[in-house]
Amino acid sequence: MTEQTLEKLKILTESAKYDVSCSSSGTVRSNKQGGVGNTVGGIGVCHSFADDGRCISLLKIMLTNHCIYDCAYCINRRSNDIRRATLSVTELVELTMEFYRRNYIEGLFLSSGVVRNPDYTMERLVRIVKDLRTLHRFNGYIHLKSIPGASRELINEAGLYADRMSVNIEIPNEDSLKRLAPEKDFQSVFQPMKFIQQGVLESSEERKKHRYAPRFVPAGQSTQMIVGATSDRDKEILTLSSALYARPTMRRIYYSGYIAVNTYDKRLPVLKQPPLVRENRLYQADWLLRFYQFKVDEIVNDAHPDLELEIDPKLSWAIRHPEYFPVDINRADYEMILRIPGVGVKSARLMVASRRFGRLTSYHLKKMGVVMKKAQYFITCGELEAKGVNELCPEKVRELLLPSPKKKGDSRQLSLPFEE
Repeated sequence: MTEQTLEKLKILTESAKYDVSCSSSGTVRSNKQGGVGNTVGGIGVCHSFADDGRCISLLKIMLTNHCIYDCAYCINRRSNDIRRATLSVTELVELTMEFYRRNYIEGLFLSSGVVRNPDYTMERLVRIVKDLRTLHRFNGYIHLKSIPGASRELINEAGLYADRMSVNIEIPNEDSLKRLAPEKDFQSVFQPMKFIQQGVLESSEERKKHRYAPRFVPAGQSTQMIVGATSDRDKEILTLSSALYARPTMRRIYYSGYIAVNTYDKRLPVLKQPPLVRENRLYQADWLLRFYQFKVDEIVNDAHPDLELEIDPKLSWAIRHPEYFPVDINRADYEMILRIPGVGVKSARLMVASRRFGRLTSYHLKKMGVVMKKAQYFITCGELEAKGVNELCPEKVRELLLPSPKKKGDSRQLSLPFEE
């Protein structure tokens, strides 16, 4: 690696660090004879961490940080006076292979600023993933960012080589997007999403007829929304998320707390630090939509348009609806058990399966991983004292379950996607 290439690498990995939609899960790509690398068990790659604490699982890099757009929230916006760099197709392919051979990485997350026009940029990204797959026989995980506005032909070709593709929405409201990024609109984002979805569904039908037909984006697609750059409420964000998850190929939506990288732009809020607690609550609400059978209007509505920051959204829902409790864990159906604070999907399944063999007690629940500190106020079983949400009143339970104040310097610590 030359000194010039190393300098480009530093610039372009730094420019890529604000994109958080780089999960490597969801696909299995086994090694083939004569090939290099593999993606085992859907995990794909090892983990590393950026300076801001975000988990990065791949070589996360941009082809170029030059961009024709001037989006207010982006560090790589056209009007910013930052160091710029561009890697050639050959340089990026060789970097990926050299990093893999040295066991630095096991996969690639590739994005780019838009130069000249969307199709010109997308064509170069396609050449990179095609060369990795066909010339170097690289079988590791590849997540490719599709360029908004790119043609269907290029997206269809890219989908034959990438494991996952994504198009970032960035701002959840089109009016807010036009204000902060006048050169973009929802059509340029949703059109590539539609092309990817159609490609995945067509590939699935083709593979039913022909076993060895090429796979198209086997790990589906993802997207990202910036939280806190606009005045959009959590209700708007989660309503859009719910609509996207209704699409058969949308696997994951990422929420990125706004980082004030362009403080001079008066269209943006002045924040001392990213709204990480709000970001965390959105991930927890996202979990409720995907795995806990909640609807958006149960989590947020016109009366409560934003998520509570002090407690998680499932606990917030339970406290607002004491009429559903206490739940008899030995008789309630699976759907209702899922709604008990402190009970996760795995615990709920164990409870339904185990109670066929005998009556469950709090001892059994603890063994199953139920967080009894929360659950005790919302369930009933023989040996528990009557101190439920209705006896103590919801506000008293809320007060008892509020997290204890963290020590100074520990305010950035958050729970992982969903704390039961």
